Amino acid sequence: MSIDENLLRSVIEEVLKEMVTENAVESNSVKEEPKQDTISNNEGKNLEVVEIGELKKGTRSNEVVIGLAPAFANHQNKTIVGIPHDKVLKEVIAGIEEEGLSYRIAKVYRTSDVAFIAHDVAKLSGSGIGIGIQSKGTTVIHQKDLFPLTNLELFPQAPLIDLDTFRQIGKNAAKYAKNESPAPVPAKNDQMARPKYQAIAALLHIKETEHVDRNKKPQELKITFK
Repeated sequence: MSIDENLLRSVIEEVLKEMVTENAVESNSVKEEPKQDTISNNEGKNLEVVEIGELKKGTRSNEVVIGLAPAFANHQNKTIVGIPHDKVLKEVIAGIEEEGLSYRIAKVYRTSDVAFIAHDVAKLSGSGIGIGIQSKGTTVIHQKDLFPLTNLELFPQAPLIDLDTFRQIGKNAAKYAKNESPAPVPAKNDQMARPKYQAIAALLHIKETEHVDRNKKPQELKITFK
């Protein structure tokens, strides 16, 4: 049975309204500073993203390609827990450079599935190693000769990925590119994270998928941090 997107969206919006109402009741009459909207993520852009052409297959064995989901840094600017996308990229890049490797960044438009994003850029990476990052923060380290749903490391719980983890992801990706066998990045686990963030994650994914263009090739990006 197919799921009607409008129905799903309305259900999620109702859940979010209930969450807001519950928070208001719990706070009684105490006034708090307004919280940032985790869903819209339309403020606080601290990086400039410019497409410089179709991503070509790399020839350098010392590079890792970072693949970004369609809405990353353009239509959404923070992860599901409010980490700005510029900080995410800075940490991943720092991890790669700490291992002495270079990087390229690309936007993958044909899908919003992080596994396929990572696999697409891995196939175009000179080292055969790629990192895929969804706008909400879910991340994958991939290798070009693996099946799309078989990866090197998967970080599925976006709410639990902090800046240190993003840095370690960059380091491990670089180590794989150097044909090393690093210990997997420690993955945090919280059984309450899924029910707490499930509705928001679903809505963010819907918003991400709205910007998918199945006919557009991966585009190499020039990133400028402000």
